[in-house]
Amino acid sequence: MGLFKSTISRIRQGLARTAGSFGSGLRSLLTGRSIDQDLIDEIELRLIAADVGIKATNEITESLQADWKAGKLSSGEDALEHLKQALKSRWAEQQPGIAVAETTPTVILVVGVNGVGKTTSVAKIARALREEGRSVLLAAADTFRAGAVAQLAIWSERLGVDVVKGDQGADPAAVAFDAAEAAVARGVDVLLVDTAGRLHNQGDLMRQLVKIRDVIARKIPGAPHEVLLVLDATSGQNALQQARAFKESVEVTGVFLAKLDGTARGGIVVAIRDELDVPVKLVGVGERPEDVEPFDGDAFIEAIFAD
Repeated sequence: MGLFKSTISRIRQGLARTAGSFGSGLRSLLTGRSIDQDLIDEIELRLIAADVGIKATNEITESLQADWKAGKLSSGEDALEHLKQALKSRWAEQQPGIAVAETTPTVILVVGVNGVGKTTSVAKIARALREEGRSVLLAAADTFRAGAVAQLAIWSERLGVDVVKGDQGADPAAVAFDAAEAAVARGVDVLLVDTAGRLHNQGDLMRQLVKIRDVIARKIPGAPHEVLLVLDATSGQNALQQARAFKESVEVTGVFLAKLDGTARGGIVVAIRDELDVPVKLVGVGERPEDVEPFDGDAFIEAIFAD
């Protein structure tokens, strides 16, 4: 069972740019055409341009070419359907949304580099959980950045949820431990831990993340149940390098892909799945607090290729 429910219409709105440049372009390219090598080569270029990634692009075009040569495909419409199914298959076993702990609280550790919108993403998650009737506690473990604690405190007031915080410069692991204690004592459903933004090559700060994770685990066995890495969809392939480093340090379990509505290269979702084996679990599809959706592979691909 996972948290969050998907709204297909909002996903389509959030993917308008990717659909307009990638999905619509491919539909126009393929409609009424017969498959030949030139057409397959053009599909390959379109996939790369959408940031789908080299691994997925090679696999898809090779299977398309093999089926064409075997006589299984002949028209552009056949190729389009083949493409959609090849993309959807990457999430065949994935359950949408966030994992839920068998016993409360579920702990979600939110990590990422500076400037990707971590604190806003935390607020979006908290709001969605509140809308589903779940109790939420926030932990302001970003004690490095001036104003970070105040920013999360403002969100907590707007959303009607409590926040555990420390002073600027306090030990973030201590704040996280206090928050875990409070979450257990109050019996809340979900503890959301906001952490300081850090570059993926900052060793000391990455080790601090490990410390935060470990102190939470000592208080709540099995926690954190999710380690969500917030990535900026508009950063394209740079997001992959960030994800690799965070995955090595704190065992990232999923990605919150922010600003998906701001890019025409939403294929980065495929590259993250294929090259890192880290599922995208949530997507930000707008600037409003309510603009967060669970990632669903079928819905995502249908939204990209929608008429």
